Amino acid sequence: MKQTMSSELYSKAAELASQGKLFAIATVVRVEGSSSARRGSKAVIDSTGRLLLGWIGGGCAESAVRSEALKSIETGLPRTIIVDMSDEQLGVGMPCGGIMEIFIEPVLPKPELLIVGHGRIAETLATLGHLMGFAITVNDPGADQTVFPQAEKIVTDDFDLTETPIGSKTFVVIATQHKRDHLWLQKALHGNAAYVALIASSHRAALVFDYLRAAGLSEEKIASVHAPAGLNLGAATPEEIALSVISQMVALRRGASIDSLRLHQSASASEAIDALIRQCEADGVVG
Repeated sequence: MKQTMSSELYSKAAELASQGKLFAIATVVRVEGSSSARRGSKAVIDSTGRLLLGWIGGGCAESAVRSEALKSIETGLPRTIIVDMSDEQLGVGMPCGGIMEIFIEPVLPKPELLIVGHGRIAETLATLGHLMGFAITVNDPGADQTVFPQAEKIVTDDFDLTETPIGSKTFVVIATQHKRDHLWLQKALHGNAAYVALIASSHRAALVFDYLRAAGLSEEKIASVHAPAGLNLGAATPEEIALSVISQMVALRRGASIDSLRLHQSASASEAIDALIRQCEADGVVG
C-alpha cells in the first residue's frame, strides 16, 4: 500500500511538473510521541494550498502544512516546520501528545530567459542560461535552431512583438543591434519582467531611455533596466559579456547583490565596454 501511494504521488508530481504547475511536496522527517502520520509520509500541495495527494496528518496539522506550503511556493525556498500536537492551546489544537518535523520543498517551473537578438553574445547567453536552469526562448528573424540548440522556443516572425509574452517571471536580455530595442524595452517594462538588460553602448542606451521617457514610462521603471548589463567582471569579449549578464541574473535569483556595471565600473572600464560593443556591432556579432 505504501509503495502504491508513493508511486501515485511521484506520478502526480511528474504530471504537475510537465504542465509547468507550481506545487510543493511535504515530507514528515521526524516524529516524536504519538502521531497520525509516520516518518516518510508525503503529500503534494498545489499553488492554491489544496492537498492533492498523500497524507501528513489530519486536522490542524494538515492546515498548518498547507499554509506553510503556500509561503514556500511564493518565496521559492524550502522550509522545515515543527508541528506540536502535544498542547491544545499552544500547539495546533490536537492534544495527541506528539511532535512532527516536516520538510516542505517547492517545485517551480524553470524561469524563462528571453533573448532578443542573435550573434555571439546571444549564443553564449543561451548556452550559459541553459546550464543555469533557465528555459530559453530566442526571438530574432535571424535565429536558427542549429545555432541555438538549447532553445526550447525560437521565434523568427514576430513583427508586432505579440508572439513572445513577457511576465513577472521572465528574464529579458535585449541585444538586437539597435533593431526595435526601444520597443522591446517598452514591452518588457510594461510586462514587469523579473530582469531587463539592454546590451548596447552608453550612447545608444541614452537614446533608448529618452524614447521611454517620451512614451510616458516613469524614471523608476527606466532605472530598473540594466544598461550596461551584467556584473563588473572586466569583460573584454562577447563571451565574457554574456557571462557577466548571466552572473547578474543568478545573483538576482539567489538574493545576492545585483549592482550593475553602471554603479561600480570606472570611466575607463565603461569606455572599454562601449568600444567592445561597438566593435561587436560592426562585426555583426552582437545579438
